[in-house]
Amino acid sequence: MKLFFSHFLRLIILLVLVAAGTFILLSFSPVDPIRAYIGNDLLHVPPEQYARIAERWGLDQPLWERFGHWFWRLLQGDMGYSMLFNMPVASVIRERFATSFALLAGAWLLSGVLGVTLGFLAGRFLHRWPDKMICRISYLLSSLPTFWIAMLLLALFAIRWPVLPVCCAWDPGNNAGTALLSERLRHLALPVCALSLLGMGQIALHTREKIASVMKSEFIRFARAQGDKGWSLLRHQVLRHAITPALCLQFASLGELMGGGVTGRKSLCVSGAGTGHYRCRPAWRCPATHGDRFILYAISVCRKYDFSLACGGA
Repeated sequence: MKLFFSHFLRLIILLVLVAAGTFILLSFSPVDPIRAYIGNDLLHVPPEQYARIAERWGLDQPLWERFGHWFWRLLQGDMGYSMLFNMPVASVIRERFATSFALLAGAWLLSGVLGVTLGFLAGRFLHRWPDKMICRISYLLSSLPTFWIAMLLLALFAIRWPVLPVCCAWDPGNNAGTALLSERLRHLALPVCALSLLGMGQIALHTREKIASVMKSEFIRFARAQGDKGWSLLRHQVLRHAITPALCLQFASLGELMGGGVTGRKSLCVSGAGTGHYRCRPAWRCPATHGDRFILYAISVCRKYDFSLACGGA
C-alpha cells in the first residue's frame, strides 16, 4: 500500500509537469494560431477584429494566467472548444478515441503475442534454421518504417488481392453508429497488422536472447538433472524467467506505437485521434492540440507506472 501511494503521488506530480510542459512548449510555437485559423482571409480582416479574436481566445493575457485558466478547466474536465471541429475538445477526443483505442490495443497485443512466440521458438532452436529465419525477419521488420509496411500491405491485400478494404474505419455511407462489428474488424485488419509489425521484431530478438541465456543457466541444468524436461521445463522454468524482459519491452513500446500509429493510420486513411491531431497541425496553440498532446503524454506516463506497480518495482 505504501508503494502504491508513493507511485500515485509521483504520478500526480508528473502529470502536472506534463500539463505545464505541454502548454508552455506549444505556447512558444512560432505559428500564430489566429493567422492559421483565418488562413487566406487574413488580408480581409481589420486589425481591430484581429485584436477581438485574440481577446476572445485569451491570447492577450500573460502566459502564467492563460495556463492557470486552462489547467483549472482541465481539472474540471473542460479542455476547451475546438474551432476547427466546432465542438468541445473532450467530445472530439472521445469521438475519435474509440477507433484509435481499438487499433492501438489490437496492435499492441498482437505484437506482444507474436514477438514472444517467435522469440521463444528462436531461443528454443538456437542456431538452427528456425532461429536464423526468425532473426532475419525480425531484423528486417525492425529496420522498416511503419508507413512503408502499411503501403506494402495495402498494395498486396487491398489492391493486388482485394480481400480487405482500402481505407477508412467503416464502409462509405456508414458512421460510428451504423457500422457493424464485422465491418469494423475488416477495416481494422490491415492497420492492426501494420502497427503490430512495428515492435514485433524487437520483442522477438530480446526474448530470443533471454531464452538462450536462461537455457544455459545453472538452475536449468539442475532441473534437467532432476528429470524435468520437455514442455514442463520450458513452461515452469524457462518461460517464467524470460517473460519479464519481454513485458518490459512491450510496455516501453507503447509510446513508439502511438507515435508510429499516426503515420500508419495516415497511410491507410483510418480516422482517429492521430488524424484529428494531424488536422490541428497548422494551429499548434489551439485547445484541440493542447488536449490531444496531454492525453497522449498522460497515457505514456501511466503505462510506465502500471508496469512498475505490476512488477512491484520502484
